[in-house]
Amino acid sequence: MQNIHISDLSILLLEPSSTQLKVILKHLQEEGIVNIEGVSTAEQALQSIQSFRPDLIISAMYLPDMDATDFIESIKSDDELREIAVMLISSENSWSVLDKVRQAGVVAILPKPFSHEDLKRALRNTIEFIDPQQMELEYYDIEKLRVLVVDDSKLARKHISRVLENMGITQITQAQDGKEAVALFQQADESFDLIVTDYNMPEMDGQELTEYIRHEMNNAFIPILMVTSEHNEARLSNIQKAGVSAIFDKPFEPDTVKEVLYRVLEEG
Repeated sequence: MQNIHISDLSILLLEPSSTQLKVILKHLQEEGIVNIEGVSTAEQALQSIQSFRPDLIISAMYLPDMDATDFIESIKSDDELREIAVMLISSENSWSVLDKVRQAGVVAILPKPFSHEDLKRALRNTIEFIDPQQMELEYYDIEKLRVLVVDDSKLARKHISRVLENMGITQITQAQDGKEAVALFQQADESFDLIVTDYNMPEMDGQELTEYIRHEMNNAFIPILMVTSEHNEARLSNIQKAGVSAIFDKPFEPDTVKEVLYRVLEEG
């Protein structure tokens, strides 16, 4: 059971529109959240963080002085700030624009307008991110579970690894693409218990990595989890046929990950 509740969260709300700021504030206050500070620019947000370290930053996509991608990357690249959870609320629907935000490691992306239930789910994911509960598995010692995380984005690798570490998984190896993953897999003499891989990568993408492991290495047993922001049905079907155990959307949500890990590790 979590030690904190939604109402305990401290939030920095970064929204240049006063109307949108009021709308989001109303939703947050309906959840009993009172520790909220609102600012309109990234510079004001960065200044505020120096004296007010929030549990969560909720940001719009387009800010007067930079866009959310640059702002989030500046947060995640700072050793003192990268543990702060970040959520995006935006009307932007461009896949290429939103994918950059996903790669940066946000806890949630909500549309404008959003439903209160969607916001509440995102807040629950935030709590799972900042106040994690270790998984308990019947057939595996979670601390001895060996995981290979594959993603060409350093920030995405860090975010995925953080989510897994929060569950109690400590033995995590990282690779920046499928080619490096294959080399590690071979060097480790197939010693990994689980692979978590991105789809879109240079050199060898996630589908090619999966096909190589399943067919060239003749390993049909290791669970492979694919993390992707891809929504093309034909491509998703091809990924599924390649032999993945499960496909996740980005952001990488802790509750969903736990449910799938229980299924593929305990029931598989």
